[in-house]
Amino acid sequence: MESIAVLLPIPMSSYLEQELEKRFNLLKLWTVPNKTQFIKDHSASIRAIVGNATAGADAELIAALPKLEIVSSFSVGMDKVDLKTCKEKGIRVTNTPDVLTDDVADLAIGLTLAVLRRLCESDRYVRSGQWKEGEYKLTTKFTGKTVGIIGLGRIGKAVAKRAEAFSCPIAYFSRTEKPDLKFKYYPSVVELAANCDVLVVACPLTEETRHIINRQVINALGPKGVLINIGRGPHVDEPELVSALVEGRLGGAGLDVYEKEPEVPEELFALENVVLLPHVGSGTVETRSVMADLVIGNLEAHFLKKPLLTPVV
Repeated sequence: MESIAVLLPIPMSSYLEQELEKRFNLLKLWTVPNKTQFIKDHSASIRAIVGNATAGADAELIAALPKLEIVSSFSVGMDKVDLKTCKEKGIRVTNTPDVLTDDVADLAIGLTLAVLRRLCESDRYVRSGQWKEGEYKLTTKFTGKTVGIIGLGRIGKAVAKRAEAFSCPIAYFSRTEKPDLKFKYYPSVVELAANCDVLVVACPLTEETRHIINRQVINALGPKGVLINIGRGPHVDEPELVSALVEGRLGGAGLDVYEKEPEVPEELFALENVVLLPHVGSGTVETRSVMADLVIGNLEAHFLKKPLLTPVV
């Protein structure tokens, strides 16, 4: 398989790169000055793309690669891959589900605690020497708070399980009610937001869920409510979120994702009730290694004409 050309659009994982280079002819797109010309020059040989939550395969790239057979994504979300075009052209698509569920769910709880208990601000309070001048102010308890979850898939359920350990009542919104679950279901995001203290976004990004967190939802969550986004940046109408936080219409936010990564609204930097992370939901050594193995496994399965491990298309 050493002759098979695999396109890697951006740096993702040193381990993934090493393992790809051992098995394939790895083409690192970010290392060349003229990316368009590079793709033209290699269009007849590229048979696979490895994408992630930032760079995938849109219709334009797919059209430029007539020999493309598979897109193996180093992520669970599929919003950077044109699935419709892939289906039409018979291009296989895989992702890395399940293996990152625990890390992302852990982070959702971590963000919630960090916002409510002002962990980051408290850390800065100690480092700056302010503790010597007086005690830090009181914060807000997490245990017992109602947690609303948008999207009760693998990650949403894992968040619910963790929140239950804090004696938190769980409510949710999803496309359909899940009668096998004991959690309270709300038929709209606005109703869910109005009836919870912490609102967690854990659904896939689709045209239907883009800006699912809008002004109406934010106002329903209110000045004591906290928004946690571990989904995708475009789930949230970012200007509305910024204005609500600045104006005090929303109690706080814990964000791992943003609309135009790596750009983050600078208005958020000075707010102590906001915790900002650089899209690190699955960012542990252990999980990224397992994700990389799954990407490799899917590519090997495809080119050896075996069943894919985690097929999407």
